[in-house]
Parts: sequence; structure tokens; C-alpha cells
Amino acid sequence: MRVVPVPNQADNYAYLLIDEATQKAAVLDPYDVGKVKRYAQKEGVELESVLTTHHHHDHSGGNLEFAREYPGVTVIGGSTAVPALTKKVEDGDEFTIGEDISVKCLATPCHTQDSICYYATSKSKPEQPGLVFTGDTLFQAGCGRFFEGNAAEMHKALSYLGTLPDSTIVYNGHEYTNTSMKFGKHVDPENPAFQKLDNLVKTEEQTCGKSTIADEKSWNVFMRLTSAAVQKATGETDQVTAMKKLRELKNNFRG
Repeated sequence: MRVVPVPNQADNYAYLLIDEATQKAAVLDPYDVGKVKRYAQKEGVELESVLTTHHHHDHSGGNLEFAREYPGVTVIGGSTAVPALTKKVEDGDEFTIGEDISVKCLATPCHTQDSICYYATSKSKPEQPGLVFTGDTLFQAGCGRFFEGNAAEMHKALSYLGTLPDSTIVYNGHEYTNTSMKFGKHVDPENPAFQKLDNLVKTEEQTCGKSTIADEKSWNVFMRLTSAAVQKATGETDQVTAMKKLRELKNNFRG
């Protein structure tokens, strides 16, 4: 099981999720189809499916072109709003990529109501850490805006992702880590976990795939609603209300 990030547009990521046993792969959110195709050819893989995290154009906008380029490809997503959809999935649905990669769908409605995170594990190497592709639900040190949902839904979504094994590697939809970290430090300036993240931002142009669920639970203020720092910043002890206030603070943060 191997992942190849495909940066596109200003800060988006598509990903190749490769089954090394068969050299078959799924592509996550292939907005720039030409670039995805070049990456796939370079890796020598056969693209067999599209996994769409949500219907927003910067993630699903390449689906129609991809379906034309690869006739018969399976296009997976959480609603019929996903272009070229051939397989609608819901929370808990599972499927296989190639022979070895098992993928479980995690419904995380809030950023959009059709947001699906994809949790991938190896059948032959269960000791290998799992991978989760979170789209615009969970970012490193941040979360997505509540475009189609509310604070209660985002709290539920991030809590759900927090139940994954701590070793799970996070692949999110945008390179927002630096700005998310600045907000996190503003809210929780004494948190020593930010030392690791700050070093990551300074040394890596692409931070995707370089943090885990355990890391997010240590530094992501949106997953730390019971912490004294978040409660002080929001003036709230109720977790849903704190989530709402925290998102409002982030929306207006100019640090």
C-alpha cells in the first residue's frame, strides 16, 4: 500500500492510492486529470477507481473528464451531486482496491453533507499503519468550514475520526498546515506539540501524510475542545458551543 500525492491548483491535493501487489490504483479527487494521468504513468499503475471526498468543484471537478478518459472506471462518492458517480457509498461501506487494500467509508457530514473520508488498510500487512483521506473535513491542525452543516456535526465528525487507531496517517485535501498552525498557536500557545508541527512546516513543502491521528489529537484545537486553552479562548465548556466559537474565531483570524 503506497500513496503518491498529486498537488494541483494553488493548494489542493489529489492522491494515488496504489496496491503494490497488482499495480492497480485508486485516485482521490482527481481535479487535474492530465497531471494525475502523468503521475500514474510515471508510477506504472493502472487506475481503476475514483474516490471523491465531497462534491465541491475543486475536488470533484475532474470527474467527468476522468470518466471520459477512462471509460468504465468506478466513480465513488457520497451523493448524486458528485459528477460521473457510478457507486454511491454510505458510512461503513467497504470495498477493495486491487487485491490488498481494504477501504472503509466514514461519513463525516458538515463541510458538505456528502463528505466521505476513506480509511485504507492492508489485508496482507495488518501491522502497517492505516491511512485516512479526509478531504476538507480534517486538516493538519485544522478543520473545514461548516458550509452545509453545523458545529455539532463537525464535532461528531472529528470525534469519529479520533476513534481511528492513533497510528493512522492523515492525508487531507489542502496544504493549509501553516495557517492552521498559526491559529492553533494563537489559541493554545503553551502546547509543546506545536514544536513538532512547526519543524514539519519549516522543513517540508508538502506536509500531507506526515502526521497521524495521534498527532492531530495532540495539536489540533478543533479536536481538543475540553482543553483549558480552548475553553479559555472560546469562553465555553460545552463542546459543541466551543466548536462553534472556535470556527468563528478561525474564520476571522488574520494572524
